Amino acid sequence: MNATVIRGSNVDIRLWTRPEEVEQQAMRQLHNISALPWAFKHIAVMPDVHYGKGATVGSVIAMRDAVSPAAVGVDIGCGMAAVRTSLTASDLPDDLSRLRSEIEKAVPVGFGMHRSTAFDVRDAADWDAFWKGFDSLAASVQLDRAVHQMGTLGGGNHFIEVCLDTGGQVWVMLHSGSRGVGNILAQHHISVARTLAHNAELPDPDLAVFLAKTPEMAAYRHDLYWAQDYARRNRAVMLRLVCSVIRAQFPQVRYEEPISCHHNYVAEETHFGTDVMVTRKGAIRAGAGDLGIIPGSMGTGSYIVRGLGNPDSFQSASHGAGRRMSRNKARKQFTEADLAAQTAGVECRKDSGVVDEIPAAYKDIDQVMANQSDLVEIVAKLKQIICVKG
Repeated sequence: MNATVIRGSNVDIRLWTRPEEVEQQAMRQLHNISALPWAFKHIAVMPDVHYGKGATVGSVIAMRDAVSPAAVGVDIGCGMAAVRTSLTASDLPDDLSRLRSEIEKAVPVGFGMHRSTAFDVRDAADWDAFWKGFDSLAASVQLDRAVHQMGTLGGGNHFIEVCLDTGGQVWVMLHSGSRGVGNILAQHHISVARTLAHNAELPDPDLAVFLAKTPEMAAYRHDLYWAQDYARRNRAVMLRLVCSVIRAQFPQVRYEEPISCHHNYVAEETHFGTDVMVTRKGAIRAGAGDLGIIPGSMGTGSYIVRGLGNPDSFQSASHGAGRRMSRNKARKQFTEADLAAQTAGVECRKDSGVVDEIPAAYKDIDQVMANQSDLVEIVAKLKQIICVKG
């Protein structure tokens, strides 16, 4: 669809969804963002848009000489990883409970951690250099906890899935971020930004920014990029652990090159001939040819996509289906029986602890994809057969 343009205070707002489908709280947030004096060109709003803490989920914001830590989100570097295997549906047993159980043993979920380190050179290079960066983080983070959380899933909407594409090929897909480490760093820098004099008159204090060439910006960039690297490495470790579980049951399996993408992050890019800092909160980069992952919910399809490089979206696309109701509302409205019905055919938890992740709490992923046909092209459609949640 063509983006709908809404007049903002300083820059316009471009929506890849119908304005009437954006909740009022989220629309107010978008107008507040559009009023920031550092905002560049326009605010790009993805079709999975919904209200978020500080800044709107599904927003892409380009700024000149400034960045807002709340426009990244507290789970810095949260994103997706996926890999296609050589297995097909016919290779799998009818009962997938054992495979799910083995995945849950290999990857701690929720608040769980590894008892010993789970990472090695198979996951990423320069581990020593990476961990040295921990020593200069601005916020107080426990090193032991950060080390033992590397390669863990977390809770909420984070997941590990085994999926089938429409041709019957087996994929592994997962969603996680920087765990508690990124959250601590984000909260620290958001609180610092709120105290700076140039943020005193903002329409929303949570949108406080750091300015280029200041000590506060330098400290934030250091911690931000470290946390984004932590999240990327975390997904790589988990992907290797899950692939090892599958290889133990199917020794003949082969894996293609993994796909990995952040969807809560900052990138320094050039758009419309101008160097800017782009925050994508609930959005992936969709430059021409970029491969990305757009998940639905624990009972619906997901998509592997290729970016079309649309300049008006700052070469971005949605990060998923996006919630259409809060977790509290979902818990009040739906039951375990509803969850079981909506996840029929998926080997997964069906208890009260994950009712807030029920598919009906999310937008229609197929409509979201239709709304961004000018942002990405579909490479593969996946449907989960196993879903692991914290």
